[in-house]
Amino acid sequence: MKIDTFLNSKVKRTLFILSAFLLLYLLSYIIDPYASFWDSYFQRDTVNILTEWAISFLFCFSVSESSLFISKRLDTKISWTQEPSKRFFVELILNLFAILIINVAIYVPCIYFFAEDATAIFGAELSIEEMRGIIQSIVINVLIAFMIMGFHIANQLILNWKNEAIRASELSRIAMDAELQSLKLQIDPHFVFNNLSVLSELILEDQQLGYEYAENFSKIYRYMLVNAKKNTISLDEELNFLNSYIFLIKQRVGEGVDFEIEVDAENRYLNMPPLTLQLLVENALKHNKTIKSNPLKIMIYNNDKQELIVENLLLPIEREFDSSGLGIENIIRRYNLLSEKAPQIEKDEKYFRVIVPLIKL
Repeated sequence: MKIDTFLNSKVKRTLFILSAFLLLYLLSYIIDPYASFWDSYFQRDTVNILTEWAISFLFCFSVSESSLFISKRLDTKISWTQEPSKRFFVELILNLFAILIINVAIYVPCIYFFAEDATAIFGAELSIEEMRGIIQSIVINVLIAFMIMGFHIANQLILNWKNEAIRASELSRIAMDAELQSLKLQIDPHFVFNNLSVLSELILEDQQLGYEYAENFSKIYRYMLVNAKKNTISLDEELNFLNSYIFLIKQRVGEGVDFEIEVDAENRYLNMPPLTLQLLVENALKHNKTIKSNPLKIMIYNNDKQELIVENLLLPIEREFDSSGLGIENIIRRYNLLSEKAPQIEKDEKYFRVIVPLIKL
């Protein structure tokens, strides 16, 4: 999720830099209010004063923008949520390095071009008062730089915390939706009646097959109850669950549907939202014919981009019924919160396919 920071607003950034600029002079006065510098401050030439203000503002602007730039670049490399300590120290070191460069780039040329006796300064022929003034200036600049950097980091930490809380709340709500969908399936009279009807017929015809059907039926319920609330689950576990679901479908539909599942072993330990495959298979069965003479083909396979493809042959039913589309919508919403990559839906004359990213935790 993209984090909306306080400093994304240009107006707020400008106000912040102006505040830092004013604080720079306030600190300078508080540290040494009796310095001769303040006695004749406004007696200087107007151009001289404006030039000094411009340089001070440039310093505050440079530190603020460099800190913001570093923060934005690190957002793509190191997460505050996953590696907070590493992120803090890397950002701190980069900011210190940036402050050093900015001080050298701004103040060394200024001393050289604007000081009354640059030769004396660079030759270290300084009085105690002049040396104290330079040290105070450096200390103040560093304090202001640290204040700007600290504000940026604190602002990011607070906003990350807020966004994570919102994200967790949204994930919880969407997971609850998925759980409700699975519970609806569990208490759906047609689903229960159909499966119990098949079970009773199997028990009369083949007790062993009836026992296997009951076992897989219970596995489906157990999986839904245990995993529906989770954000992600391994593809291997999801495929094991799907095998039980396919067993029930096969007994109910018979040869009217044909499944082809080819997933590489290394991809099986990547993750995805639970019940994703069940919802996609259910979607294919809802919208297509399942007849023995021309079975519905459902293919599940991976590509080389750590993505899983669920694809079915298009055999649309003659009388299309209204569908809420909540299954695929729920999958897309969960992926929006769990991954930077979103599911893709493709359809042509022969096939309907959904490409879902596999998540590496």
